[in-house]
Amino acid sequence: MEYLSLPNTDLSVSRLIFGCMGLAGAWHSQASFEQQTQKAELVILKALECGFSFFDHADIYAGGRPEQLFGNFLAKNWSLRKDLVIQSKCGIRQAGSAESVGVGRYDFSREHIEASVLGSLGRLQCQYLDILLLHRPDPLMDIFELAEVLDSLSRHGLVRYFGVSNFSASQIQLLQSALGQKLVSNQLELSLVHHDFVEGGILVNQPSSRPLACINDTINYCQLHGISLQAWGALAQGRLSGRQLSGQDPQLDRCAAVVAEMALVYETSKEAIVLAWLMKHPAKILPVIGSTQLERIELSSQASSVAISREDWYKLFTAIRGKSVP
Repeated sequence: MEYLSLPNTDLSVSRLIFGCMGLAGAWHSQASFEQQTQKAELVILKALECGFSFFDHADIYAGGRPEQLFGNFLAKNWSLRKDLVIQSKCGIRQAGSAESVGVGRYDFSREHIEASVLGSLGRLQCQYLDILLLHRPDPLMDIFELAEVLDSLSRHGLVRYFGVSNFSASQIQLLQSALGQKLVSNQLELSLVHHDFVEGGILVNQPSSRPLACINDTINYCQLHGISLQAWGALAQGRLSGRQLSGQDPQLDRCAAVVAEMALVYETSKEAIVLAWLMKHPAKILPVIGSTQLERIELSSQASSVAISREDWYKLFTAIRGKSVP
């Protein structure tokens, strides 16, 4: 596993992030807590064995059970904490959840953020989060109220660094204008399938570029300001690495065939090829791997040692877009 220094922090992190959303199984899993605990421990141990040191959570995942399972593991292996980077997210209130009444919504109020962070720390059995991400933009965001609560969390040692998720460049810039500390991360959906961040760049000065300009500008803004990019959905649900989904379209099938061909050439896994395409981008994107299949975690970890050529990068890109570049 490759490791790198996260810009504007003193953190060294694994090149791949382990996404903990599935640690408890399905969100409404009927498995007993004992069964969930046993499975989660195997998954976490496999991730550690493969070199993952960066773990991603969110307060809403499966009602907080993944954080609780991870916290129970940490409590039994506390010496590991100093070597791990633990990140969680807050700001979404789901309709019908225990902590929400009425319609699903986003909430960047002081009360909600403070309660969310304390809840995550309690479940994780940690004294602090290395990084807190604001999960999705809240249209009612008061940047000055938000700046005050983030500053308070920092001063009290509860959160070391802050970032965002699913934010555009202008939204980051607006929030940053009120903050005393730099935002260090932006987590976006990025993958070989979800490749608008590249498409928007190559279609500049063409009529079809306008809808894609926002995500391309966001990537550029983050690079310019030293904001680390994290990619959720990096494996695109396995659609290019062997998972059969109903409604698979011919274009995906053609690209999956190219991925399989390259896996043989590079003597690695199909998962590694899909991730290596993303990791070749000069923004040094950190893919989030959310699988709880032990074999797939190991196959994904191979991406760190795969350096695909420029020609093969474009071969994959043209395969997924179904036509050559302009």
